Amino acid sequence: MPESALTGHPAVDDALDRLEVLDGAETEAHPAVYEDVHQRLTDILAALDDE
Repeated sequence: MPESALTGHPAVDDALDRLEVLDGAETEAHPAVYEDVHQRLTDILAALDDE
């Protein structure tokens, strides 16, 4: 992820970095990656609620 796109939250940045695997990937692979990123971000938000 470009430095300018970093959120400052390492776990969020790691989740968003996962999207880079889509570059050049077959379209059929996209939903699984999107679901993974969505789940990671959901877990991060849930953890914030627990704080």
